[in-house]
Amino acid sequence: MTLIVTYLRVVAAMIVREMSTRFGRKPGGYVWALLEPAGYIAMMTVIFGAISRAPALGTSFILFFATGYLGYQLYQAKVAYLSAAVRANKALLTYPNVAPIDTVTARLILQTMTTSLVSVAVFSAIFVTLPSVPQINWAHIIEAEGAAALLSLGVGLFNCVMFIRYALYEQIYGIVMRPMFLLSGVFFLPDSMAPPYRDFLLYNPLCHVIMLFRTGFYPEYRAIGLDSAYLYQVAAVALLVGMAVFTFSRRTLRND
Repeated sequence: MTLIVTYLRVVAAMIVREMSTRFGRKPGGYVWALLEPAGYIAMMTVIFGAISRAPALGTSFILFFATGYLGYQLYQAKVAYLSAAVRANKALLTYPNVAPIDTVTARLILQTMTTSLVSVAVFSAIFVTLPSVPQINWAHIIEAEGAAALLSLGVGLFNCVMFIRYALYEQIYGIVMRPMFLLSGVFFLPDSMAPPYRDFLLYNPLCHVIMLFRTGFYPEYRAIGLDSAYLYQVAAVALLVGMAVFTFSRRTLRND
């Protein structure tokens, strides 16, 4: 029981420290966390609204793009933040009560809270502009958040070790992930693509995260290509591999 209480206290203290470091002690830091995605969504909506007459789903460009972009951020924002958790808190690992996993746990909780708050604020602002508020399916939204969290945790744990051990891996990972924003269904519906392109796209688990997230906002969206079993299988494998690599590299994480 004492170990659990100590662990919770360490994680809570690290969350407070991460908030102070990331957002600063002034409210402007939190405001920027909201304005950045909101501004990007607004800009891209204007651009694609000028190119196309109607979105791929529904009648609102801004809602369609927001569900894609924020669905993608469920994974990307977490994994980017988690991958640098140990390296950014290296000095704290000299304390006996602080373990490498504590830094990852604190960042996972903080990023989940931040992403959720930003999503609520952005969608609330979007709903004000719509003639009618869509019927929200919270079960699908929460499921998408949970699946993205598992996937990002597994990849983040793996990256924590690999980024420290191999600088080249970090560069390669960054190059590989750049086109993922375009290939994950942010701007289109993956299941509406013609084969064999659709089949290749659906190997990307992020496509399934975004499709699952969108079903929470579009009751009419059937998401034919959505395979939740495949998504959870990939997330489980990533989590097992990440935990194994992270666990067997604890000494490396503390000393390097």
